[in-house]
Amino acid sequence: MKLATYKDGSRDGQLVVVSRDLATAHYATGIADRLQQALDDWGFVAPQLQDLYEALNQGKARHAFQFEPQRCMAPLPRAYQWADGSAYINHVELVRAARKAEVPQTFYTDPLMYQGGSDDFIGPCDDVVVPSEDYGIDFEAEIAVITGDVPMLSTPEQALEGIRLLMLANDVSLRNLIPAELAKGFGFFQSKPATAFSPVAVTPDELGDAWQGGRVHLTLQSTWNGRKVGLCEAGPEMTFHFGQLIAHICKTRNVRAGSIVGSGTVSNKGVEKDGRMDWPKGYSCIAEKRAIETIQDGKPSTEFMKFGDTIQIEMKGRDGKSIFGAIDQKIAAPSA
Repeated sequence: MKLATYKDGSRDGQLVVVSRDLATAHYATGIADRLQQALDDWGFVAPQLQDLYEALNQGKARHAFQFEPQRCMAPLPRAYQWADGSAYINHVELVRAARKAEVPQTFYTDPLMYQGGSDDFIGPCDDVVVPSEDYGIDFEAEIAVITGDVPMLSTPEQALEGIRLLMLANDVSLRNLIPAELAKGFGFFQSKPATAFSPVAVTPDELGDAWQGGRVHLTLQSTWNGRKVGLCEAGPEMTFHFGQLIAHICKTRNVRAGSIVGSGTVSNKGVEKDGRMDWPKGYSCIAEKRAIETIQDGKPSTEFMKFGDTIQIEMKGRDGKSIFGAIDQKIAAPSA
């Protein structure tokens, strides 16, 4: 099934069930008012939401209405936890190669993750508000999952069973703030503002055979200022699958219902062409493009985002139809 949260003036919005084709929706009132309610009692609530979903797809839901992504908050507007990984090691390799630094061997056996802010996500069509263009504004196209309860010491296989929903993410980064923060030896903070998520979160069965081994085997599209810059394959080159990422968190603590875990920037390896490396799949963040330029030409030439820039992130199924709806945002300065 597919779920979204409509804005209603409150912090947590109103849970709606969305049709498979993203054309219509229906409030889940009477079943669960908010997504966190459903996650807290998934075994009881999910079958009722599934019944409404099936009625909606069959055109039998009595109070259905047109689905409008612009009215959406993040599917889970605030979460108990937002932990983002760097599951595509090619991304790390590129960024480090650009500054002539090697990737530690442990990065290939132990996932790299950070704890982000989860009290203030932004909707899929909301502006990305940043105080200054000088901060080095960058998008990051990712996949994320929402979990149920996953106990401490769960194996990756057990952790996969705890995945309730999948969605897309724009994990906005302020690149020019990152070096000074990391130099303190305590991780990201101001360099990671509010994250945006796709209009709709979907249960794994909606992906069919594209959901295999904790990976989504589909193409993630990134369109910057109307130009398609990334057509990255999300499945084959994901070094750590979602079960491994969740199990990494569970090494020393429980993961509770309503936790969101991100994949990190979806990234594909380059290929050699006429004696020069080329990246035909493009990129899912500007930092990676700048790293490629540095490797090829000795310095970056692509600038970070400016006020007024737009970014669209979307994933389509094998039938060519959008699965999660599109993250479609504009970069904006704070209002006076």
